[in-house]
Amino acid sequence: MIANVRGTVLAIAAASAVIEVSGVGMQIFATPATLASLRIGAEASVATTLIVREDSLTLYGFADADERDVFEIITGVSGIGPRTALAVLATLSPDELRDAVATKNESVLTRVSGIGKKGAQRMILELGTKLGPAQRSVPAGHSTPVAATNADVLDALVNLGWAEREAAPAIEEAMVVEPGASVAQLLRLSLRILGSRR
Repeated sequence: MIANVRGTVLAIAAASAVIEVSGVGMQIFATPATLASLRIGAEASVATTLIVREDSLTLYGFADADERDVFEIITGVSGIGPRTALAVLATLSPDELRDAVATKNESVLTRVSGIGKKGAQRMILELGTKLGPAQRSVPAGHSTPVAATNADVLDALVNLGWAEREAAPAIEEAMVVEPGASVAQLLRLSLRILGSRR
């Protein structure tokens, strides 16, 4: 298995990036949050997993090893393939997914594109305690300064192709919905808001 890729970012698209490793450009599919953290021409290190099919070898990339591990567990749920698993992580952080499964919150899971009520019930049943304990790295009461968070999220959305005039109001709306959200949480919520307006 290819567990990690480190190299220079050659290109970034809506759903994937190309990272050059020892002269070879590897296309890596990832969530918008992971792609937004990359910069063309800069070196990047991405946790990865390789999905092997009869007709393809597809590399998926993640912000960290925890996100990769959660992706691999999700793809073990019947009826959920890699693309849907990636959509889950584009909508929910690993800890948000853990919370939703632990509390049997179907409505949170059905926010994911491609997951209906039955799919949410199946995820809750099959995932059970497989996801392990929460990996929250920011202690309660310790958040990133609001101005820095806003700037990081705005920069990420612009890099993903959104106009600043569209992105800024979505960030403001997201901050009302989730006060004190981390950069990753705010980016996910802003993307959901922008997507709903199209």
